[in-house]
Amino acid sequence: MNILFNDESLIEKTLIDKIYEAAEYCLNEENIISDNIEISVSFVTNEEIKELNTMYRNKNTVTDVLSFPQFENAEQINGDESIICLGDVVISLEKAKEQALDFGHSNEREIIYLIVHSIFHLLGYDHMEEEKAIMREKEEKVMSKIRLERVTI
Repeated sequence: MNILFNDESLIEKTLIDKIYEAAEYCLNEENIISDNIEISVSFVTNEEIKELNTMYRNKNTVTDVLSFPQFENAEQINGDESIICLGDVVISLEKAKEQALDFGHSNEREIIYLIVHSIFHLLGYDHMEEEKAIMREKEEKVMSKIRLERVTI
């Protein structure tokens, strides 16, 4: 698996390693071999993500993460291709830090959760009721595997 970061200096090396680990678990949940998978991850400001949210979703608000999948669902991924780009993930580090504080957990946990959530979007999951429950279950399973379970306050 290859993850293309817009600027790795914005986060710690240990967080980058956790992102790779989480991404691998997400793909394993869908029985996808990660050898030729590629994902783009960009870290932006609240202002930048608001602009993107307005442009692509017609919502003039700050959001935590945006996902731009290349496929509608995991079944469309063709393992015969040399490199398969699943899509792009854009995370507002500012918003992630705000939410970590609000939820009472670490910045690391929040950023990794946003990565996991986004990868499942890249694999075709949506927020529709039935899919939302399945997606949430898969997210929690991955977060548990990397020992970043949800903290209740």
